[in-house]
Amino acid sequence: MIAPSILSADFGDLQSEVASVVACGCDWIHVDVMDGHFVPNITMGPLVVSALRKRFSCKLDIHLMVSNPESLIPAFADAGADVITVHKEATPHVHRALQMIRDHGIEAGLAVNPGTGLDGLEQVADLLDLLLIMTVNPGFGGQAFIPATLGKIADAKSRLAALHRSDVAIEVDGGINASTIRSVAEAGATVFVAGSAVFGEENRQTAVDRLRTALHA
Repeated sequence: MIAPSILSADFGDLQSEVASVVACGCDWIHVDVMDGHFVPNITMGPLVVSALRKRFSCKLDIHLMVSNPESLIPAFADAGADVITVHKEATPHVHRALQMIRDHGIEAGLAVNPGTGLDGLEQVADLLDLLLIMTVNPGFGGQAFIPATLGKIADAKSRLAALHRSDVAIEVDGGINASTIRSVAEAGATVFVAGSAVFGEENRQTAVDRLRTALHA
């Protein structure tokens, strides 16, 4: 599943930008939420998600790169999120945060940075719908893929299988393009967040087709 990240889209024409990738058959839209604390940049909030929800039926995949994510989960849930992902590093109460998401009837995701291990996964696996392996350090678009994360993706797949949770989606975010998408898929990823590789191209259909061709090569 290719999930274009609107972090790389033209915010001045966001509705058309999202429509352009939905027309290419992209059923997921990845929304990177940054607070200027957990990561340096500040991006968008629940009002943007609410506006997208009113106009599109695609799956809205909300990635909270924020400190104290528990404080924002209700607002994004009410705005129309389908998936909310919190960072392991952002809260000492990961289990509580994931349970909050589930209590809103929404799919729950857990994200880990490149320098963060997968220890403790077994304690929250029963609450997960998605595990996001960051393949760059969060906070900026257009970064180069970190090859060392391939081993973590494979490790995540193995751990989830051992926990009888192979149904959990393994998402990758950062530096995903036609040159890297096949290797992360072979390692075990099933959802591919692509920002500049999609929105950085004038012809979105060509960009998405290029990713799909590389994925299935």
